[in-house]
Amino acid sequence: MNKSFIKFLTDFGPLVIFFYFYYDSGKDLKIAIPPFIVATLLALAIMWVLEKTIPKVPLLSGILITFFGGLTIYFDNPVFIYIKPTIINILFGLALIFGKYFTKEPVLKKLVGKSIALTEEGWEVLNKRWVYFFFGLALLNEIVWRTQSEEFWVNFKVWGLLPITFIFTAFQIGLINKYKINE
Repeated sequence: MNKSFIKFLTDFGPLVIFFYFYYDSGKDLKIAIPPFIVATLLALAIMWVLEKTIPKVPLLSGILITFFGGLTIYFDNPVFIYIKPTIINILFGLALIFGKYFTKEPVLKKLVGKSIALTEEGWEVLNKRWVYFFFGLALLNEIVWRTQSEEFWVNFKVWGLLPITFIFTAFQIGLINKYKINE
């Protein structure tokens, strides 16, 4: 099988499974979360078998899905799954803020520096923008889950946060071009 197709399946398969069980069960998170957790863990296992490594972001996401999904089921309280995106985005923002104290350079450069060559100033600006973006997403998630229906939040999490992230990333092209080092 094609590696990019398998990557696509491991990235989006668990989400498709979640949506299927969520809507098939009459929008019941307690029914949709266990298959979501199993599918996420299976996707991580497939990544491990194929690559002999699991990238940090999917690993962290899998751990948090399992943890907060488990809390949601155990306590029969959806708040735990609602706050998962908030926690993930805050953790990413904090990692970008404090990571440079452990690596002597912006964490973002450590993560994508091999594919993008930028000046040090460019990395600092890009890193700051992503910090603000992650904290903004955390705040946005909090506003949505606290003011909208569960179904709206479920759909917003996929059809809102994902496109917002793609659009934000696209808007960074100008900055990348401005600070790009021509090799």
